[in-house]
This record gives sequence, C-alpha cells and structure tokens, in this order.
Amino acid sequence: MQGTSAAEVSVLEAQAGRALQAGREAEAAAAWGRILEIEPGHERSLAGLGQLAFRKGDMEAARAAFQRLVEAGGGDPQQWINLALACRALRDEKGEEAAIAGALAVDPSDLVALILRGNLYERLGRTHEAARAYGAAATVAPPMERLHADLKPAVGHALAYRRRYDEDCAAFLAERLEPRLADFAGEDLKRFRDSVDIMVGRKRRYDSRSAIYHYPELAPVEFYPRADFPWLDAVEAATDRMRGEFVRVLEGEDGFTPYITYPDDVPKNQWAELNNSPRWSAFHLYKLGGRVDENAARCPATMEVLAGVPQPDQPGRTPAAMFSLLRPRTRIPAHSGVTNVRLVTHLPLIVPPGCGFRVGNETREWVPGEAWVFDDTIEHEAWNDSEKLRVVLIFDIWHPALTAAERAMVTALAAALQEFSGAASGFEA
Repeated sequence: MQGTSAAEVSVLEAQAGRALQAGREAEAAAAWGRILEIEPGHERSLAGLGQLAFRKGDMEAARAAFQRLVEAGGGDPQQWINLALACRALRDEKGEEAAIAGALAVDPSDLVALILRGNLYERLGRTHEAARAYGAAATVAPPMERLHADLKPAVGHALAYRRRYDEDCAAFLAERLEPRLADFAGEDLKRFRDSVDIMVGRKRRYDSRSAIYHYPELAPVEFYPRADFPWLDAVEAATDRMRGEFVRVLEGEDGFTPYITYPDDVPKNQWAELNNSPRWSAFHLYKLGGRVDENAARCPATMEVLAGVPQPDQPGRTPAAMFSLLRPRTRIPAHSGVTNVRLVTHLPLIVPPGCGFRVGNETREWVPGEAWVFDDTIEHEAWNDSEKLRVVLIFDIWHPALTAAERAMVTALAAALQEFSGAASGFEA
C-alpha cells in the first residue's frame, strides 16, 4: 500500500472509531467500506462491519464479512468463532462446522470453539462426537470458580452432557456384558467389573497412568523378567529372517507411514514435533486389531512368528504389530500407553550405538536379537542419537496376569464398545 493510501486508511479508521463511539453506526460502516476499497483485506474494517451486521441481525452480511476476514487473516481463533456464530444463526451447519474446525486448527485447546463443536454435534444428533468435544472442553476448562461467569453455564452443560453419555455407555455395556459374565459365574471377575466402573466414571482411578482403559490390581512392572515368557526363544531365534524381510521391505520404500498422525484441530501436546513426520515411522503388520494384508504378505516369516505369541484380542484396538523406524537424531518424548491389559514386546533388529530406552526409572540399550517385555502404561521414552537408522519389531501381548475369563471379558468389552459407538469405537470413545 502506497504512503498516501496508508495515510488515508489511518484517517478513515480514526473517523470510524469516533463515529462508532458516538453511536453513528452508518457513518462508521461507510468509513470501513471506503477503507476496504483501498485495502480489501483490511482486518479491522472487516471485523467492524461483521460485528455491526451481527448486532443488527443481518446475518448474511455478517457471514460475508467474517468469511472475508478469515480469508484475509485467519490467525485468530475468534475470527473463526465469529464466522461460526453467523453460520449458526443462518442454520448453515456445514459452514459452522468448517469455521469451528478453522478455530481449532489455530488453537486446538480453545475452550469456546470446543464448546461450539459440542453444541453443533449435539444439535445434529451426533452423540459420540458431541461427547468427545464436550469431554475435550472439560479437559481444557479451568475450575468452575476460575471461569468467567458467561462461560459457566456452557461448561456446566458440557460436563453434564459428558456425564450422561458415560452413564448411557455404562448401562449399555451392563446389558451387553451380563450374558458373558453369566458364562463365567464361578470365576472371580471383580477386577473386570472394577475396570468397567473406572472406565465409565463410577469409580476413581488412583494407581495407574493408563491413558484410556485401566484394569485394577495389575501390578505395574517396568521390564518383566525374561524367564516369564519362554515363547520369546522362538521370537529371538527368528531375528535374522525377520531382519532380512525388513531390509527387503525398506528397499521398496513403500508401506511406511508416520507413527503420529494427529489432525490439525486436536491438541498435539508433546507430539507436535513428530506429528506426520517420517522421523518416527512404522510399517504396520497389524493395526487397530486388523491385519494389514498388503504389508503382511511381504513378511511371511515375521507373520509366522507373530502367530505363535499370545496376541491380545480387542476389536478395534489390538492386536498391533509393526516395524518401528527411528531416524537419526530423533527422540520420542516421554509418554504413557492407553491400557494395561496388554504389554509391549520389543525385538531389536537394527541398533546403532547411541540409542536408548527408558521405562520409569530403568534405562536400557537395545541389543539386536534380545527381546524384552515392558508395561507401556508406565512413562517411557526412546532416542536415537546416532547418524543411522534404528529398527525394532514391536508387538503387543496379553498381560499374563489376566485369567482366561478376564481376557474373554475384555474382548467382549471392546466388541460392545464398538457396537455402541460404531466408527467412534472402542477405547477411543
């Protein structure tokens, strides 16, 4: 913008401000309009026109101004929220949803945007998505006593909605699981019952860092004694064959995906640096409980080995197995796993010097061909400080302390959760 034009815009902005302060809204709107003739993307003028139209009830004009505003800038969540509110008033639900997603792409923890997302999905009858949005809002909201008075009713509604959702889920699960519980009438399933109570909020969890599904009274163990898993002998004996299969797969350069793949409108927390990054990638053999046929077909020896291990059965969640690749100078930040009903096994295949792994208080170095089993619900982290690739075969197994009856009920629970929530299935609900 030329100097003369910039000076004119400055004068017009001052005129608009004085007019607005004096209640001469038409004069302010005219000044903003002249500014936009000079500078079509002038954000303060677009915001002023949009807010003025909104107050007057001219939602079409408000939406048009706010749409131009996000196209010109879009770096402030409030700009998107204003657009969402205008779309809501016009019953433009697709536009409202897109605007809310725009706000959360800028700031995934924006409380108002999360509440608006929950409101929208509630109105649309998208129960599971509404519950997740309200749950996210409850997570980021400060305590009620610290909330602005205007936000308290909305946050209170979000909490109540999520609480009712959990109660509905609990009732549904009780109905679906009762016949299976009857099959094990003589078994001690107190821990299983407690696990469901904890998951749906009937009881508090005090002793575990399992992120989603916690099973009570399973002692947290960092690294389990090697002697507890005699089947690891066959796994380790196949190291060379599995490494050879991986090397051939790597030469093909396809089938590998980033391990962390969060969408733009959710919080990344410690995963921001590795999100959608090939620095930590995986070649999945089993993913979210399903066999990845195209990849599995390329690794018959590895699949044969996995068939001989006690893989967990949680529809929509497990089994899981992959070749995990950690690129040079890459660190996986400290984190905890989602559930303690399964443990995680590492079989190192390619390990240059300078790599390490910590679970809780214990740090170890991988040794090719030597497997270990650990509880990933205990905080753990990994690093590759070398200049070469590190590769580990990772797969999960049932927690050995679970009885056959408990395993069967955990499988039934996962299936019931899938039935309840469909695409929003299992332990991610």
